[in-house]
Amino acid sequence: METVQRQQAAPGTFTAFARFVLCGGGVGVASGFAVAALACWIPWALANALITAVSTIIATELHARFTFGGGGRANRRQHVQSAGSAVAAYAVTCVAMFVLRQLVAAPGVVLEQVVYLSASALAGVARFAVLRLVVFARNRSSAATTARPVRATVVHTSTPADPAALCHAA
Repeated sequence: METVQRQQAAPGTFTAFARFVLCGGGVGVASGFAVAALACWIPWALANALITAVSTIIATELHARFTFGGGGRANRRQHVQSAGSAVAAYAVTCVAMFVLRQLVAAPGVVLEQVVYLSASALAGVARFAVLRLVVFARNRSSAATTARPVRATVVHTSTPADPAALCHAA
């Protein structure tokens, strides 16, 4: 039996971004509920760490299979790079909140949410770019290189032994 590996064409940037928001946002919302539920039995920080690790794995699989048009499972390198981009995005939101608390003695809930959501959006756009251009770029580049036809031009001359005929034919 032969195994046929199916590789989908990479979606356009807008489609991939919409899928990124849908998959990542869906996993994010589910993670929020899961952390709250798990925190009933274990400390919140541990629940958050566990759910973050699991949700990053799930989101990476969704991005490999659906968001970026790979059609297959994510490999170990993609999981590691995706986790690295998630850690970087987490760091951006932490730094934003730290800076806010340094600038404003007692920020209100609305200001905190504006800063946090703005930092999350900025980190999300950066993460999308990293995932599309670095982590899952192999899918798009290999499909693009195999889809290009190779064209060759053949020149026929009446007397191939005559060097002057070859010069005029070119």
